[in-house]
Amino acid sequence: MENKNKLLGPVLIGIAAAVIGIGVFYYFAESRKLPEGLIAANGRIEGDRIVAAAKYPGRVSKMFAKEGDTVKAGAVVAQLEDESFQAKVEQARQAFTGADAQLKAAQANLDIAQREVPMGVSVADASVSQAQAMWAKATAVESQAKLDAARNKDLFERGVIERHRYEQADLAWQVAQSDVKAAQEAINRAKQGSAQAGLGNDKIKAKQQDVDALRAQRDRAAAAVTEAESVLSDLVIKSPGTGVVLTRLREPGEVVMPGGSVVEIVDLDHLYLKVYVPESKIGQLRLGLPVRIYIDAQPDQFYEATVSYISSRAEFTPKEVQTTDERVKLVYAVKLVIAKNPDHKLTPGIPADAVIRWKESVAWQKPRWN
Repeated sequence: MENKNKLLGPVLIGIAAAVIGIGVFYYFAESRKLPEGLIAANGRIEGDRIVAAAKYPGRVSKMFAKEGDTVKAGAVVAQLEDESFQAKVEQARQAFTGADAQLKAAQANLDIAQREVPMGVSVADASVSQAQAMWAKATAVESQAKLDAARNKDLFERGVIERHRYEQADLAWQVAQSDVKAAQEAINRAKQGSAQAGLGNDKIKAKQQDVDALRAQRDRAAAAVTEAESVLSDLVIKSPGTGVVLTRLREPGEVVMPGGSVVEIVDLDHLYLKVYVPESKIGQLRLGLPVRIYIDAQPDQFYEATVSYISSRAEFTPKEVQTTDERVKLVYAVKLVIAKNPDHKLTPGIPADAVIRWKESVAWQKPRWN
């Protein structure tokens, strides 16, 4: 009996120690869990990446950006060889200069014609009017001379006047008839001149058509200059946005094709943390919930963020993502947009922990992992 008591004592002590150990384990395990209302998750800092790419094929002659450089939108990051395109620009400019000179000369001729033709028409019309007036006068004189000749003939036949007076009157009538014919011919010539002057309007139209054709030619030449200059300008590759150069993808001497990336840039003022939340907790999340993000390098500092995206489809837990429960197989991707990044201390690739608060009444706590 005494031996049994000696054996029972150590057993009881061992059981008691085991019970105490299990209790302590569960106590600390439970104490490491976040209270109801907070969800812990982790992931890596990411950012929306943009690339500066070539619009046209070419060989890189210069690179102006290196990894880690901060560039602003529109900053030059690379230059492609442009000698042949510069020659094309010069050729297009010369063609434009020639077309512009031809247009100016044609426009000057048109301007002169537009002034001369109306003056010529006016002079021709005045000549017609003058000839018609001379014809009217000659006709009146001829009518009077005809009457005088007839009267003098009658007087001569009756012996009232001498023959030479009759002959003078008859001669005056013949001269008057000749004047009428001459006046009529003058009218005809004046009308022909007026008609010829009127053709000046057709010449103006023809010159106007020449000007229009040359203007269209000049405009095409100007468009060719603009296109050539645009291509030349596009050989200077610029940053499409402000950010930090993550990767320099090309070096001088390398050939890029249209759309080929030269540098990769990320905006450090617009970062986010992508985390995965277990299926059992996804129903507690909603867009706009506040978040605090922590990184190992700054354990006593947090960054404010907001839930901006919740995946509608579950996926298996990615291998590189830690989870608080190894039994969880399905998770949902959640995007947490970081509000501010003072001094750009956060950069893509940094691992970070996040605490999402879905109950406003619960006080914030740092992330804990069981």
